[in-house]
Amino acid sequence: MTQTPPTANSMRRALRRARDGVALDTAEAAVLLHARGEDLADLTRSAARVRDAGLEAAGRPGIITYSKSVFIPLTRLCRDKCHYCTFVTVPGKLRRAGHGMFMSPDEVLEIARRGAELGCKEALITLGDKPEERWPEAREWLDAHGYDDTIAYVRAMSVRILEETGLLPHLNPGVMSWTDFQRLKPVAPSMGMMLETTATRLWSEPGGPHYGSPDKEPAVRLRVLEDAGRSSVPFTSGLLIGIGETYEERAESLFALRKVARSYHGIQELIIQNFRAKPDTAMRGMPDAELDDLVATVAVARHIMGPSACLQAPPNLVDAEYARLIGAGIDDWGGVSPLTPDHVNPERPWPQIEELAARSAEAGFALRERLCVYPEFVRRGEPWLDPRLLPHVTALADPATGLAREDAEVTGRPWQEPEEVFTAAGRTDLHRTIDTEGRTGDRREDFDEVYGDWEALREQAAPGLVPDRIEADVRTALSVAADDPTKLTDAEALALLHADGAALDALCRIADDVRRDAVGDEVTYVVTRNINFTNVCYTGCRFCAFAQRRTDADAYTLSLSQVADRAEQAWQVGATEVCMQGGIHPDLPGTAYFDIARAVKERVPGMHVHAFSPMEVVNGATRTGLSLREWLTAAKEAGLDSVPGTAAEILDDEVRWILTKGKLPAATWVEVITTAHELGLPSSSTMMYGHVDQPHHWLAHLRLLAEIQQRTGGFTEFVTLPFIHTNAPVYLAGIARPGPTLRDNRAVTAMARLLLHPHIRNIQTSWVKLGTDGAAEMLRSGANDLGGTLMEETISRMAGSGYGSHRSIRDLVAIADAAGRPARQRTTTYGEVPAERIAAGLASDGHLPELLPVLED
Repeated sequence: MTQTPPTANSMRRALRRARDGVALDTAEAAVLLHARGEDLADLTRSAARVRDAGLEAAGRPGIITYSKSVFIPLTRLCRDKCHYCTFVTVPGKLRRAGHGMFMSPDEVLEIARRGAELGCKEALITLGDKPEERWPEAREWLDAHGYDDTIAYVRAMSVRILEETGLLPHLNPGVMSWTDFQRLKPVAPSMGMMLETTATRLWSEPGGPHYGSPDKEPAVRLRVLEDAGRSSVPFTSGLLIGIGETYEERAESLFALRKVARSYHGIQELIIQNFRAKPDTAMRGMPDAELDDLVATVAVARHIMGPSACLQAPPNLVDAEYARLIGAGIDDWGGVSPLTPDHVNPERPWPQIEELAARSAEAGFALRERLCVYPEFVRRGEPWLDPRLLPHVTALADPATGLAREDAEVTGRPWQEPEEVFTAAGRTDLHRTIDTEGRTGDRREDFDEVYGDWEALREQAAPGLVPDRIEADVRTALSVAADDPTKLTDAEALALLHADGAALDALCRIADDVRRDAVGDEVTYVVTRNINFTNVCYTGCRFCAFAQRRTDADAYTLSLSQVADRAEQAWQVGATEVCMQGGIHPDLPGTAYFDIARAVKERVPGMHVHAFSPMEVVNGATRTGLSLREWLTAAKEAGLDSVPGTAAEILDDEVRWILTKGKLPAATWVEVITTAHELGLPSSSTMMYGHVDQPHHWLAHLRLLAEIQQRTGGFTEFVTLPFIHTNAPVYLAGIARPGPTLRDNRAVTAMARLLLHPHIRNIQTSWVKLGTDGAAEMLRSGANDLGGTLMEETISRMAGSGYGSHRSIRDLVAIADAAGRPARQRTTTYGEVPAERIAAGLASDGHLPELLPVLED
């Protein structure tokens, strides 16, 4: 593509800004990509200074790194059709060559063992994207060998490589989902996928290099990079230059990578790779990217990404012009193998490591070996390295630098779940002392790092900081709601969600009338105990003040006997349910949830176990390698009776990715819930609102819940969860609103009643978040349920709720009285409670055992 060169004046200006260390914009970066001759020399000198400053700050001045690796092409089948690729082939060619559709385990391990004998420490596992979705032969191979999909085989082989050879897997399986990252993170310390370009036209237009390749859509690949960051996976990405993109598009691609890197701090390196035309491909006649083009791109990337970024250019693609790349700002040569070829560029052999060291030394740099996971992430540890991988990584890493120990013995080590997970530790009395002593501090010590980049989030969240308001015909909408709420259009429903004053009063009266017709006047409640078995969590939810690192003063984990003790105590005072949820503890094996449910059932067989949020379900399934259906089936067999519909927050990923760094996407939440319903496990449904959301998000959320209920019938109730802002990190960072207003609470409760009618009959309000008066007001606005006695409540109290952790039966009846309504105890599924349970509860009301938190009046 012909490109107009920049003016001399614009080049001088851009070069001056680069020399002065001034932040470049996209236009200036595009200008600098044109630099040649003395302009290019000027550009590379300033880029090298930036690189050198970063190496000095990182404690490795004058060091250029590489990884000693083996290249394992697990399968060369792919569903994509990139026009420059010689790696990918078709089943017929594999058969004719005597190969299987995938490398066999023996073939994989033979390469890995030989690599270990030569001192390699990385197993680079590369393969085509989702071959089973295009090739029946790939599907048949996976089925015949007992794997649900390609990712399952990648995971299995990664474990065997770790255990039988000691090499560290670096995984390049192409486009991955958020769930795929959860499945693979415990078996690989790092992963990667080239962005290549953000130029959509190269994917969407016929004749483009990525045309006909679903996995090369730039938006899809950027989502993968973001999901890697959300999952705290050290990730490698980069650009493929010279495939038809303009300099402006190349600059835009670099800024897209910088945005992801700044938002999640998870991009461990960027590869700048130059296109090389290959015979027998559709792009065989296209000229190679010139060396000057590569050098300029490396230098511009260094200026954009900054001193702390790690930049790599493959040494086998530059005809031994190593000095020019070092001069342009790289600090890494990538993976170099003494054993296997570069299967993606088979015509370009790796240089000998000794030659690479000599050429680096000529440029003034010492060559040092690193691991597949970069030193920064080795030193960071959790949550970037899974506990199952830590023994494998630390055996090969220099503890002082995070680089590889070149004399380390590369040998297989067990990959296994941590032992003695359920050992009581930390502040296990937090359920009681949260109401007397409070939390140790208002935020975690790693507040500035663990949640991502606050500045990037602030820009992203700006639209939600001030609730929007609309001018609409509320009167007509009220008329439709009163006549038949199922006929409300989205526009009418949105108008009602904005109602205020007299219109809001009318809306609440209509909702209350619908409530009366649907479920009568009784206000229901359940005698239950919350058991939060651990608050150790590294997911990075920005609204959560409950999660702690294992070393934080308020961190704790209960033993199985303590969980069972609390369930037994609850039964003694009349409970029919325990609600059990916890943090995503990195040491928690996926089977631990089964142990928790089983411990309660063994101690108290009659107790209803309402437990494990969809996030915990996904965590359990991915850690065990089971499908969601298999894991939920096993949980049900262990004693699970129903599932909390928490972790929903707002079922809109635009909002979710502001609220949380690493929690499951909305579609995965829906998948967990619908799978549970299909297996006969009912659930609640929830919505947390009043932070960075808007009424149109509430509407879409409620519509989605109604649609799910029409399909499955598995929701027992809808629970309104007003955002508690006081200690929430997202609020402390100045990004979220200070929770919903009374108007918001009334409107959400009323509209939940109307929009979920007649599908979800029960609307629950939260006394722990709204207090006695607030809960009574919601009972007059369409709600019919008060939730439970709780007995202990740590999550909202850690966030700053001031309404305590326990309400007696008398307290809940009093709230119903305040709303002018009778009260009735219920079971989890809104059934009748046995007389014996009612009597036990009333006999113990207000006289709970000392271990249970009691607020003195």
